[in-house]
Amino acid sequence: MKKLVARVIGYQQVQEIEINNGIVQSIQALPDAQALGWISQGGVDIQINGALGLAFPDIEQKDIEQIKKICYFLWDQGVDAYLPTIVTTSFTKIKKALPVLKELMQWQKTTGFSGAQILGVHLEGPFLNAEKRGAHPSEFLLPLSIATLEKTIGSYLDIIKVITLAPELDPKHEVIPYLKEHKIIISLGHSQASEQQAQLAFHQGATMVTHAFNAMPPLHHRNPGLLATAMLNPDVYCGVIADGQHVSPTMIDILLRLSDYDKGVFLVSDALAPLGLIDGIYPWDNRQIEINKGTARLVDGVLAGTTVSLLTGVKNLVSWGICDIQTAISLATQSPRRALGMTTLQVGSPANLLYWQLQQHGALTWQRIIE
Repeated sequence: MKKLVARVIGYQQVQEIEINNGIVQSIQALPDAQALGWISQGGVDIQINGALGLAFPDIEQKDIEQIKKICYFLWDQGVDAYLPTIVTTSFTKIKKALPVLKELMQWQKTTGFSGAQILGVHLEGPFLNAEKRGAHPSEFLLPLSIATLEKTIGSYLDIIKVITLAPELDPKHEVIPYLKEHKIIISLGHSQASEQQAQLAFHQGATMVTHAFNAMPPLHHRNPGLLATAMLNPDVYCGVIADGQHVSPTMIDILLRLSDYDKGVFLVSDALAPLGLIDGIYPWDNRQIEINKGTARLVDGVLAGTTVSLLTGVKNLVSWGICDIQTAISLATQSPRRALGMTTLQVGSPANLLYWQLQQHGALTWQRIIE
């Protein structure tokens, strides 16, 4: 039995949390108590492309042990669960990666695995607008239709949790309803969608935006577009990368204010395979990327991703003075859970908890709570 007193993310006032046998037994308000730290669930990373040198679009059967190592690594990085993200690539690679991830998900469920859980796959492409493809290879982009979707995913619809797509590529407006029927979350991204096209997609059931501001038109006073439409929709969550390179802190501040902070925004890492490795030049599909101070770029300078971890984004928000500590922590822990329809911290939850402290020198730190 363990009792902890702290400010708990998602609750008012100071709380006393009681833990026993790895389960939260009670959460009791202590209105007059003082606390120096904060308690939260671990992070959930909805968009992460790889780690420890392994890119998720490249995985094969031989990589199972390496993926298990990634799960332990992410757990040590404060991440409870994640969606391995497969970016635009060939049919061959997708069809090799999906069965491996399905096998790992089943293995985790049956073994009581104690590392970061794989919640499903985030398929980022290949149904993207070529004009906003970013670092996605153009030769593998596909038109958006039920037929191309089924050809790409095959019999693995059941493990696809999120799909990023450009809704303007679907003139029949049939794909989003189809995905909703299969309980897949639709995220709009790498898109030139107009305000009207975005409104229709959200009306049909899209509920997310992939890495807000990146790979979409900027906010414009005469053409609001996808992002402005999303920010004003209370049923839509916007993912954002808080590494200081993908999006200016000022623009993140605007996004948070207009989206009611953690009620409409969640952090993602968008981390690439070199996450956990030192800066340098690394292979990336048939190209190379250079990692410099956590930022990944192609040889031609195109921004390709990052190796900044999810919880580092929380620390960045605090150091930039954009939001209070509770909101910053929530953006990586509670908000992504809500966006995925998961439960947040409550009695009966697994006690996979983090304890956060603001140090005297101003740095925000965390550690896992061990019962």
